[in-house]
Amino acid sequence: MAQTLAKSKIQLKDAIINSITKAIEKEQLIKADIPEFIIETPADRKNGDLATNAAMVGAKTFRTAPIKIAQAITENIDLENTLFEKCEVAGPGFINFFFSPMYYAEVLKDVEEEKENYGSSDYGKGQKIMVEFVSANPTGPMHMGNARGGALGDCLAAVLNKAGYNAWREFYVNDAGNQIEKFACSLEARYLQIYKEGIEFPADGYQGGDITDLAQEYADENGDVLVNADSNSRKKALVDYALPKNISKMQSDMAKYKIKYDKWFFESELHNSGQVKEVVDILTEKGLTYEKEGAVWYKNKEVCTEILLKQGKTQDYIDKLELKDDVLIRQNGNPTYFTADIAYHKNKFDRGFETLIDVWGADHHGHVMRMKGAMDAIGYDGDKLQVVLMQLVKLVQGGEIVKMSKRTGKAIQLADLLEEVPVDSARFLFNTREANTQMDFDLDIAVQQDNQNPVYYVQYAHARICSIIKALANENISPRSCSKEELMLLTAPEEKELINHIANFYEEIISAAKEYDPTRITRYVTQTATLFHKFYNACRVKGENESLMQARLNLCIAVKTVIKNILDMFNINCPESM
Repeated sequence: MAQTLAKSKIQLKDAIINSITKAIEKEQLIKADIPEFIIETPADRKNGDLATNAAMVGAKTFRTAPIKIAQAITENIDLENTLFEKCEVAGPGFINFFFSPMYYAEVLKDVEEEKENYGSSDYGKGQKIMVEFVSANPTGPMHMGNARGGALGDCLAAVLNKAGYNAWREFYVNDAGNQIEKFACSLEARYLQIYKEGIEFPADGYQGGDITDLAQEYADENGDVLVNADSNSRKKALVDYALPKNISKMQSDMAKYKIKYDKWFFESELHNSGQVKEVVDILTEKGLTYEKEGAVWYKNKEVCTEILLKQGKTQDYIDKLELKDDVLIRQNGNPTYFTADIAYHKNKFDRGFETLIDVWGADHHGHVMRMKGAMDAIGYDGDKLQVVLMQLVKLVQGGEIVKMSKRTGKAIQLADLLEEVPVDSARFLFNTREANTQMDFDLDIAVQQDNQNPVYYVQYAHARICSIIKALANENISPRSCSKEELMLLTAPEEKELINHIANFYEEIISAAKEYDPTRITRYVTQTATLFHKFYNACRVKGENESLMQARLNLCIAVKTVIKNILDMFNINCPESM
């Protein structure tokens, strides 16, 4: 796996260390251990391709001004047989380095050799990592938050796989517990209202029209067979009918959204297998539960306080959080959602996942610390549970916020969105803003087929390259592999800027994986398209001498490869013509 940028940084680090060693031997610097320094890309590439703070951090060690250390380094540095052609001292002691033409040639050779694997690395070392996302309540249709969470979660898993992790996608179906009882009571009331007058609807029931529709569908198929049944039998029959329909709809919506889960995990499995009871027993054995008012409580405040104190938080800070204990088993003997959630996360670790990533709505913010604490409490590492908190989505059309579907007159659901907006647009647009920022999803832009639509803009760059290659083929000109010497002809600023960007793909993937932020890659590929159009407008491909024409064709193909690798990774179409 070739990574020219990484290779250049290793070369540069060795060259800097060797130059400092020479300066010490010449007594230009006092004898001392060389301190750690960094090599980074300057904010403004005009100042150099890479820069180091070696002279700045060495001031205390070598007891001399950074500028003098920098001068000693540049005087003694040997850049021969490296991918750099020169260096300069800047400001109070920073040193800037400039890539040689060979660097740009080797980057393009990387892409040519790696092809569909370009950007892939073994950074994650095959670590098993679970991404649990969407996990919408099966008692109703999926909404815009689920649409955003679906795109973010799926694309995050794709980035993790590209970075060398073994990512697993999972949907947690809450098919047990209090919300299912509420679902049953709501269905029962709507069903009985079809046949009887004066049936009151539960105050805390689910008011959605989907409940009425499901009850009516049951009645249409089965008539009044449940009217005179006992309440428990009636509710069970209605749930057994309605819940599979809702879950099947979720699965079909996710499939239409191009999301394929490795597992749909059902909460009922945890209850039926005794895993929920097991976590209560573990916490009880550890002295972390107590009984009050007929319920079993978990000492959340005690656990979280201990964790926060270890993190160096003050008691005043902790007091302001107003931490509270949580109910594990209600007075009626039923476990709470929180208890099942502890059991579910334990189950994840027990299946061998080394890191757990949950994509949650921002309204679950207060749940993060108590779940991490609960993992610690039952003997696992809460720090290996990472939560991506996702802010709200607002749908916008014509500059106005849209809340209702024009087609149904009801709140817009995921299914409605996917009927109105191309799936590629939805997946791409939901990945243009970091999860922790509020988002306006512009329906007008999402359906546009022009450069205002980011996914169209990127797809068009790919299609444009395909059309360039096709047009040349009509003139019997075919791309061929270039020698490094031919690729070194690419010296225009637009060419170098584009190649530098391509070289950063590996690091962008790794950074996105480390930060759990797939939106970095969406921005990266958008910038790739921008830089390609800039290059294409400044540098002719056809009509130059054969070697330069082929070198530019090689650059076009490299860009095409990078765009295709990203769109394929995100399960977005990559058209060859538009």
